[in-house]
Amino acid sequence: MTSNPAAETRRTGDTLLDIRNLTIEAERDGVWQPIVKDISLHLKRGEVLGIIGESGAGKSTLGLAALGFARAGCRFADGSVLFDGRDLLTETEESRRRLRGNRIAYVAQSAAASFNPAHRLIEQTIECAMMQGNTSRTLAIRNAKDLYAQMQLPDPDSIGGRFPHQVSGGQLQRAMTAMAMTCKPDLIVFDEPTTALDVTTQVEVLAAIRRIVEEHHTAALYITHDLAVVAQMAHRIMVLRHGELVEQADTAKMLAAPEKAYTRSLWAVRTMEKPEEPPAETMLEIANVEAHYGTFKVLDNVSVALPAGRTVAVVGESGSGKSTLARVIAGLLPPVAGTISLNGVRLAPSLKQRSRDQLRRIQMIYQSADTSLNPQQTVLDLVGRPLSFHFGLRGRARDLRVAELLDMVELSDRHIISFPPELSGGQKQRVSIARAIAADPDVFICDEITSALDQLVQEQILKLILKLQKEMNKTYLFITHDIATVNAIADHVVVMHRGQVVQQGAKASVMSSPDHPYTRKLLSAVPQMDAGWLDAAIASSRATNSR
Repeated sequence: MTSNPAAETRRTGDTLLDIRNLTIEAERDGVWQPIVKDISLHLKRGEVLGIIGESGAGKSTLGLAALGFARAGCRFADGSVLFDGRDLLTETEESRRRLRGNRIAYVAQSAAASFNPAHRLIEQTIECAMMQGNTSRTLAIRNAKDLYAQMQLPDPDSIGGRFPHQVSGGQLQRAMTAMAMTCKPDLIVFDEPTTALDVTTQVEVLAAIRRIVEEHHTAALYITHDLAVVAQMAHRIMVLRHGELVEQADTAKMLAAPEKAYTRSLWAVRTMEKPEEPPAETMLEIANVEAHYGTFKVLDNVSVALPAGRTVAVVGESGSGKSTLARVIAGLLPPVAGTISLNGVRLAPSLKQRSRDQLRRIQMIYQSADTSLNPQQTVLDLVGRPLSFHFGLRGRARDLRVAELLDMVELSDRHIISFPPELSGGQKQRVSIARAIAADPDVFICDEITSALDQLVQEQILKLILKLQKEMNKTYLFITHDIATVNAIADHVVVMHRGQVVQQGAKASVMSSPDHPYTRKLLSAVPQMDAGWLDAAIASSRATNSR
């Protein structure tokens, strides 16, 4: 990797980050209100501090503060942020800018919203290294490709030539992690870095992150809602709620005996399991579908049936074809071969060839509400548009229906005039669900809709999805890499690998009797609430690969 002169004198154990009595305020309706309240933390070189808590707890705001940065509409009201002895809050903006990307790096939660869609991955990966002026372009590219390989990206020598939209969400997230590591920073703020990754890839990426932190005596703040992941990565854990510190302790102690009731509630939320439902007639049938991106075959002879009023979960690693299958069903990517039928009626391959009613009957809810909701439109506009488009509702009739839909997804009608940036992650995803319901579809395609949400909000969204299914008898295709989500939501499971369906069947059958090697690998890679699990998983993976 590109050389950082400061890295040569690092010693694990030296204090690097010291945040003291930090208060951050946000402006709403002309009033400044605290969103991070009198928080203090310290971080030593070679140490990882895990920060967990529900949506709106202040985790990302605190993480950005470690860069001396506050989002628009926010301000530092009190306290200090000492990085290597320098208070970032009193430094000039130019001084802070020289540190960012070089000595302090940030891995954002949403790679799709962070990459420039007009530039290739390799150019964005090496940009910071080139700006620092301490390496040649040839060496920077070589280092980037080495990092791509460490991040388990496919074709590391050539994937940098792609644009962001030409790789999967999980691949893009790994590219962002590589980009943050190019200058061997002293401090890395990881903001949900493995949220979009499947469990098999996650193991390798977590191992790579931990190895780099240890080898280069890097300090890290690791923000996550995945308790099993933070158990593998963090030396200490800090729990936040409503901008306040709930408790903090060494990881082993926190896992074994959390002191506060709120922390114990976080530990217990992933216990949902949907009971088995009786068989039902097929609503949507995908038969022998093949799809390509250019000359590259992405789906190979895929056949899946969705029973009416049931949930089929599609699982598999990043790049396995899950989201491509969703695009083919929706008509966004015409298949090269095969058919898609809705209620026994064959659909045209392209959405441009489908009738308006056929378009209405299949609706997608996307993984990232940040990129799928127009930030310049109000909730009224976003949810009201399908009502006007499909049903001709206007004026008061439309407004009343929007209020009803928001109530269905458990949002207050006061959110009607809100813009997406004013909402939490969970609220934005509820707006996305309301927008999809507005079209009154037969089939919902849910593409990783809970992956970016914290544990408590995930549970709320999943319960909402189940409630709506029961009330309206809707059919779901639920794409996910989270096995706990499969247990909570699914009736049937489809396992995809390299564009093919390798196993499918009733949830109980697939989960208890994985008859394909990849299915067994997938289930064995699910992180456990055990601080030694990652080491054992890495050893097992290496033993398997060496056979």
